[in-house]
Amino acid sequence: MSDTEAVAQLGQIRDRIYGEIGQVIIGQKQIVEELLIALLAGGHCLLVGVPGLAKTTLIQTLARTLDLSFGRIQFTPDLMPSDITGTEVLEEDIDTGRKAFRFIHGPLFANVILADEINRTPPKTQAALLQAMQEHAVTAAGETMQLSEPFFVLATQNPIEQEGTYPLPEAQLDRFIFELWIDYPSDREEEDIVRATTSVAQATVSQVVDAQQIIELQQLVRRVPVADHCVRYAVSLVRSSRPKDTQAPDYIREMVSWGAGPRASQYLVLAAKARAILAGRHSVAIEDIRAVALPVMRHRMVVNFHAEAQNISAIGLIERLLADVEPES
Repeated sequence: MSDTEAVAQLGQIRDRIYGEIGQVIIGQKQIVEELLIALLAGGHCLLVGVPGLAKTTLIQTLARTLDLSFGRIQFTPDLMPSDITGTEVLEEDIDTGRKAFRFIHGPLFANVILADEINRTPPKTQAALLQAMQEHAVTAAGETMQLSEPFFVLATQNPIEQEGTYPLPEAQLDRFIFELWIDYPSDREEEDIVRATTSVAQATVSQVVDAQQIIELQQLVRRVPVADHCVRYAVSLVRSSRPKDTQAPDYIREMVSWGAGPRASQYLVLAAKARAILAGRHSVAIEDIRAVALPVMRHRMVVNFHAEAQNISAIGLIERLLADVEPES
C-alpha cells in the first residue's frame, strides 16, 4: 500500500475510533484526538485532571478499540521499581527437586500503560517507569528485556491534592510528548453521562486496528515530509521560550526561569506530522505546529516568581509567543 492510500485509509480508521470511543466516553473529542496524535507520534502523555473525569475509562476504551493489551499501575508511596518492572522468584521442580529462578513480568509488559497518580510514588519508582518510556525496555535481574510495541504510557496527576506527593522533575516531565488537561464536561454532556452511567445498558466497543497496523502508522508519520520553513518555525517557537536566547522577547526574559529544550522542537514536528495525516493531509502546515504547541510546551517551561506574583502561567506565555513569533512568509 502506498503512503497516499495509507493516509486515506487512516481517515476511515480515525472516524471509526471516534465512533467506538464515543459510545463509552461522552465529549472529550479533543482529548481523544490528542491521544491519537501522541500514539501515532510514538510519544507518551501526562494527563492532568480532577478525579471522576473518566480518565481510566477513556484509556481502557482506547486500548480495547486499538486491540492493545492494557496494564494499570496505581502509584503509591510504598511502590518499588520491581513492582512495576517484574521480579525473579525461586521455583522448585516437583519431579526433580531442582530449583531455578523465573522472571515474572510486571505490569509494564503491556502495550498501553495507565500510570495512575504517578506523582504519589518516590523518585526511584518514577525513574523505573521513565526509563521504560525512553528505552522501551526493562532491565531486571541483570538482563535487558524489550517491551511490546507499540508501547504507550499515559500517566495521570491530580492537580488539587498535593500533600504526600513527589512532583516530577523537569527532566522527567520532558519525556512526555504532551501534557493534556482534562476539563469538566459541559452541562449537556454531564446530563448525558449521568443517564448513560445510571442505566442498565452497557456500551461495548469493537476493535478497529491492531498493534501491527499502529506500528505501520507510526512509521508512516516518520515518512511525512515537512518543509524547511515549518521546521524553522518550530525551532524558533521553542528557542523564543528560553530566557537566555537572543530570540526571546522581553516578557520571557522577565518571567521564565527555564524554557523548553530541544526535545520540544522534535515533538512539535512529530506531533504536527501525526496531526496532518489524521486530517488526511500528506504534509505539515504551520497550523499543525501551532495546534500542538500548547500541550507540547506547557510542561517544559518553568515560570519564576515574577510571573507567579502576577498570576501568569506558562500557558499564557505560550499563547503570547504564538501571537508574536511569526512564520516565514
